[in-house]
Amino acid sequence: MFQFTQDCMIGMPEIDEEHRHLFEIMNHGIYLADGTYTGDRYAAIKDLLDDLDDYAEQHFAHEEAYMEQIRDPELILQRNQHMIFRDKIRAWSFTDIDDQEEQKKLLKELMEYLARWLYHHIISSDAMIGKLPKLEEWMVKENPCEFLDEYRTGISFVDEEHKELFRITDKANKYLHHDFVYGNGYDEITGILVELKDYTKRHFKDEEDYMERIHYDGLAAQRRAHESFIDRLENVDLDAVDGDPKVYLESLIEFLLGWLINHILYTDKKIPLEE
Repeated sequence: MFQFTQDCMIGMPEIDEEHRHLFEIMNHGIYLADGTYTGDRYAAIKDLLDDLDDYAEQHFAHEEAYMEQIRDPELILQRNQHMIFRDKIRAWSFTDIDDQEEQKKLLKELMEYLARWLYHHIISSDAMIGKLPKLEEWMVKENPCEFLDEYRTGISFVDEEHKELFRITDKANKYLHHDFVYGNGYDEITGILVELKDYTKRHFKDEEDYMERIHYDGLAAQRRAHESFIDRLENVDLDAVDGDPKVYLESLIEFLLGWLINHILYTDKKIPLEE
């Protein structure tokens, strides 16, 4: 069973309670998928999918309304992720599945999807709601991708690697504002994504090795956040890149800046110095 722990809370009571309810729905699904459950699961699975659909409509509406109210910079990204979730749940079909083993198999696939969604979405996206500067407050800077002193953790190699991540983001930003007119952007954007993924994986490993060495109790939460970030980069919709590279690059830069700044200020700066 999955526990709704402190690192899953974002500090907004209504949204935290709705997330807690999603954990309850998922744990009920795990119970249904368990080998000790006997009998036909068809009706129970249908009820479970209905609960998920109802939950998504209400929770996403509350979350998006709040983000719109505070002019949260990740609202568009969140709406897209919510749409993908709703479509996925509604497309899940258990129609005419009378075989109980087949019911268990499909239910297991649904639970695996929900588990990935819970941790990746809540920790990598929802955790930033209300914690980021409003988008215009940083994008109006002469160089929003500049690595500032306030981002320093005091851990030398971590700060140097963070600088490099900002440099890659700055490379994307400069391309958007200065060089984009010279091409359709697809090859350049995919090249930046490859560079970003490769360096980010290296940085996260270095950071996690350090936290493991000093026995940092926040390592598990950090790993989940890192996995979520990498997962988002590895699941880029290349059709969206090809369809409108400039719009995609704008949203990519907003996401990179938002995630980096939030993660450094609210998570990495808690990592203690090695004694």
